[in-house]
Amino acid sequence: MWFGDCFNHLALSLLSLLSLCFFLALLTRLRKRRRRKADEIVVGFFHPYCNAGGGGERVLWCAINAIQNKYPNVQCVVYTGDTDATGDEILSKAQSTFNIKVQRFVNFQHLRTRFLVEAKLYPLLTLLGQSVGSVVLGLEAAFRYPPDIYIDTMGYAFTIPIFKWLCGCETACYVHYPTISSDMLSVVECRNNSFNNRKIIARSRLLTKFKLFYYKLFAYCYGVAGRQSNVVMVNSSWTQGHVDQLWSMSGKTWKIYPPCDVMGSMSLPLDRPVTTGDEKLIISIAQFRPEKDHALQIRSFHRFLSNLNPTEKSNFRLILAGGCRNHGDEARVNELRQLTEELQLGGQIEIQTNISFSKLKELLAAAHVGMHTMKNEHFGIGVVEFQAAGVIVLAHNSGGPEMDIVQKIDGKRSGYLADDEESYAEALQKIFMESTHEERVKMQKEARKSCNRFSEEGFQEHFQQAVASLFQ
Repeated sequence: MWFGDCFNHLALSLLSLLSLCFFLALLTRLRKRRRRKADEIVVGFFHPYCNAGGGGERVLWCAINAIQNKYPNVQCVVYTGDTDATGDEILSKAQSTFNIKVQRFVNFQHLRTRFLVEAKLYPLLTLLGQSVGSVVLGLEAAFRYPPDIYIDTMGYAFTIPIFKWLCGCETACYVHYPTISSDMLSVVECRNNSFNNRKIIARSRLLTKFKLFYYKLFAYCYGVAGRQSNVVMVNSSWTQGHVDQLWSMSGKTWKIYPPCDVMGSMSLPLDRPVTTGDEKLIISIAQFRPEKDHALQIRSFHRFLSNLNPTEKSNFRLILAGGCRNHGDEARVNELRQLTEELQLGGQIEIQTNISFSKLKELLAAAHVGMHTMKNEHFGIGVVEFQAAGVIVLAHNSGGPEMDIVQKIDGKRSGYLADDEESYAEALQKIFMESTHEERVKMQKEARKSCNRFSEEGFQEHFQQAVASLFQ
């Protein structure tokens, strides 16, 4: 009797939920029809942090230009949670940060529930919490302005089924970084302490087993959601491998390298003499997110300097430049400044946040070495910009930099790769103290030659090819 009642209640609940979904889908599609002009196609770009100023935002603006350049009857809509900035202010920042100007009007839909995807809300089960939050955020976007074509450009895969099933949209996504990957599962399984695996979990077999089950179940659901995309684009070989595996999309994904400011940087002179008495500048360009591991840059720089005499030490300077999205990023910047003081490097390390495009160009023109320390970086736009500008690359030996960017050209080195404090310090030693000026210039030329694969023009052409089927 008790079991029968429970079954009846469950069946009634499921029927009610299905009825609600049907009603919402009907309502959303009716709203879309009433709003739509005769020949207008609305393309919605889901990018809640479109004002952040990182590499993902460069992809967004170049993707919009690619659509507007090819399709004159398209209205582009950006779903953003940046409620503190107007549409004009967002576009102005895009132009000052990336030197990108969109061709026509962009309709910004400001979403009020973006706070639901903030990691700080979910100290436990963070991936699940943020994904459920993204569903709510996606529902708000769908009801505010239902599009005809939906493109997720920020990695919120769980929003794709909403727009496909609820709004009847053609769907696409550009994946910068899979929400979960086999590397993350490996970190947990091996019980390694990492930014995505707390020490208390790494030390416990029971908690490790629970987290592995949670990750595997989440990975399955992530794959189901991702497969609802009609067109799947990825930004690198590393991302392609993980998406093909998780979404069962082998042979169906488009690998489209993200747009980099290649042509603008290639005009910078290669010759930057490194002689005794000259300042030798090392720079880093990356948002101040935890996975970027800026602390490793500071510790590696400190270790490199420890092998030099006082006169040599005074010639070196490290500048960390990047975007701050929120209070969490600002707190990390303060922690980095504290680490700098603890290592007594206050006079030789400078941190610059939210710099302009013109300031970025100044740094690229003056720098000798560009440092990158994120493990399993999905691609590495900053690494490409270093190469194009003639800055010698020192990147992490994994992900996009290893598989796509810092490759040997005709057997000749185009940069350096490292994976820990010691190897980074050794690479800096080789670059500055053991190689000749002629050898460095030769490396700069080889690196610059390989950059044409990553131009904005190439991105727009391949993006247009990938999404063409959505407009047919």
